[in-house]
Amino acid sequence: MALSVANKIVKSDVGRQRDHNEDSAIEVEPMFMLADGMGGAQAGEVASQTAAKVFSAGAGKDGTPEERLTRLAQKANSQIYELAQADEAKRGMGTTLTAALVEGDGVTVAHVGDSRVYRMRDGELEQLTHDHSLVAELERSGEISHEEAFDHPSKSVITRALGPEPEVDVDAHTHSSRPGDTYLMSSDGLTDMITDDEIAAIMRGSDSLDETAESLIRAANQSGGRDNITVVLFTLEAGEDDPDEVSEETIVRGLSATDVHEAVEEQERAGRAESLHRAPTVPRQVPPASRGSRPRGRRWVAALVGLVVLAGALVAAVLGARQVYFVGTNDAGLVTLYRGVPYELPLGIELYSEQESIGVQAAALSEERQTAVTQHELRSKNDASDLIDDIEQTEGAVAPTPPAPATPTPPAKKKKASP
Repeated sequence: MALSVANKIVKSDVGRQRDHNEDSAIEVEPMFMLADGMGGAQAGEVASQTAAKVFSAGAGKDGTPEERLTRLAQKANSQIYELAQADEAKRGMGTTLTAALVEGDGVTVAHVGDSRVYRMRDGELEQLTHDHSLVAELERSGEISHEEAFDHPSKSVITRALGPEPEVDVDAHTHSSRPGDTYLMSSDGLTDMITDDEIAAIMRGSDSLDETAESLIRAANQSGGRDNITVVLFTLEAGEDDPDEVSEETIVRGLSATDVHEAVEEQERAGRAESLHRAPTVPRQVPPASRGSRPRGRRWVAALVGLVVLAGALVAAVLGARQVYFVGTNDAGLVTLYRGVPYELPLGIELYSEQESIGVQAAALSEERQTAVTQHELRSKNDASDLIDDIEQTEGAVAPTPPAPATPTPPAKKKKASP
């Protein structure tokens, strides 16, 4: 079932401690984009507006939704980087990015930095993005708690942004959606001031998106308003299916990269963890597709069409899986970096491959570290590599064989100068 945007709103506020607004947000339905700039002398404002200008042209139709949003993000990164190199006053400027594209029965998210995307479904709020920040990395590695992360003095230090480097790694993933889902995109001027529980309570208690946006901004300002506050909200409804696309989409959906991501999300919500001493155990089959009705015709024609569609679906699933990484263990129980997702499709097609194994036994790790290794959380390449490096550096002494020296983690980038 195709989905469309039912209601939407974009609001921004300078906050109580800033003299100008470095956030930018646009809506080019069915795409939404938010950027939170960083850098002195209004360079952050230039960076976020440059990203907004790139995205205002729309995502186009060439490639998957993930590929289209990623291309736009990388184009924006290149333009910001070139502007910074040409002007000494703007050297090092950058911006976070969150973008959401509604297409078919899913919402595709592209993400760099610590601005966030949430989904409210049946009264439950879920964060769909992982912050690219120093504090978020500490929380994911188990070194600090979620409560400690909220008030951490280094929470404004981000590890990834558009602009500071000539190339950027973009997280892009698609989430299956339903009519009635509400999506919230926000800069950290909101999430640094109020908790997820407070955000959820405000969204549940508001009668309209306009009231929700106003209440969220008011709450952030009442809590201090230390930064610019920008929120983008949209709700979904059932749209009209394209008759030329329904049959193919219905057939392919059971083996698409989108549903692979959804299967993994379901696994994470259930809290299942794999064995410490084995390579990741994977189910042998993705949930079957809802086939729908097939056009009448000779059986051999239907069979041929089915084979072609199946082949295309398998290729899409394999390509989608190559965009993510996770940490697990190999047959020897050693901490291992995998590329892909911990699943296997029919015909024996594995959606993961081993990239790197370090000489650290998972069984020797602390309970928190064991959880980080065995839960197979999907990560970007940088996030997964950082976790591997951190485990190797801090836990290598307990390994049966000495690990190779870990590559130093690049220094975190300071997000914003103090007002």
